[in-house]
Amino acid sequence: MSVEVIDWPSAATIAGRLARPGPDATRPQREAVVDGLRTAARRAVPAVLDVTGMRPAPESEATSDRLSEVLVVDRPGWARANARVMSAMTQGLGDGLTEAERAGLARPAVAVMGAVEVGGVLAALSSRVLGQFDPYGQAGLGRLLLVAPNVLSVERALRVRARDFRLWVCLHEQTHALQFAAAPWLAEHLRARTHSLLGSVTEGARTGAGAPVSQRLRTAGRAVVGVARGQGVTGGIMTPEQQDELSELTAVMALLEGHADVMMDAVGPSIVPTVTAIRRRFEQRRDGAGQSPVDSILRRVLGMDAKLAQYRDGARFVRGVEAVVGRDRLNTVWTSVETLPTAAEIRDPDAWVRRVRP
Repeated sequence: MSVEVIDWPSAATIAGRLARPGPDATRPQREAVVDGLRTAARRAVPAVLDVTGMRPAPESEATSDRLSEVLVVDRPGWARANARVMSAMTQGLGDGLTEAERAGLARPAVAVMGAVEVGGVLAALSSRVLGQFDPYGQAGLGRLLLVAPNVLSVERALRVRARDFRLWVCLHEQTHALQFAAAPWLAEHLRARTHSLLGSVTEGARTGAGAPVSQRLRTAGRAVVGVARGQGVTGGIMTPEQQDELSELTAVMALLEGHADVMMDAVGPSIVPTVTAIRRRFEQRRDGAGQSPVDSILRRVLGMDAKLAQYRDGARFVRGVEAVVGRDRLNTVWTSVETLPTAAEIRDPDAWVRRVRP
């Protein structure tokens, strides 16, 4: 019987209960956001196909009319969905546990503590994510999760045109859907690479000396969240080799995020009339303008600054490649595992161009 390092069902329940409520809104306002996001998700599809020059692969379940299953969720819904995703990505990590460690995990106090720690992180993140594409959907299509209360909160804070902002967000997420539809091998590549790294990190945390087994297992659970998000792991439990492997995984995630960021702006004012103003105000918010010291600390604790670096590093790579070979040849990056950029190439787009020669 497979044993999980983290009690994921409990983590999902805890995350959903701890997630903060959204901004004050009347029922008609909430319904308008939900309807607006669903409409924006549909409108984004042809725009993304046009601006990227990409198409779903013949073997993909996606089509030129439907790139993803669209789900508009609240904060608890996002937190629970992500717990399920992480559960799928970490399945089997506990198979190497000894009988003593299995018994330790089975203790209610240990199981609850691990679930509380992970659930708390997911709950905190749930108020900061506008949208997310989950490539591991059940119906053959990936799932696009749009977090309605967060979209409403940010568009109010930025004082931007709601219709434009909702479409802008959906352009980013539908670009992710198209990335995985154009490269159907990509989801399994990321799953396998993440699982391999998580297995190595979890084993190191589990067998390390100097702490009780229960504490080491909870540390492994926190490592799961950090690695699955493509970020570092606190506590010094990663070896130099694991850090290098994480850097290569992060390079792929930087490509995904940077490409989506560039494309969501490239649609231009004919699709999103206020795109320039939205980007300017959004970047100011990303840089922490107007945030309290407590919020700045929370950003670092949650790894949001590391995630932001992925967006910017990836965008620089995409723009650098496009400047040399153009957008059509940039799309060579989605051909195979071998054409993905390395960690060094994300920082040096010319090196990727010289190696791949699209």
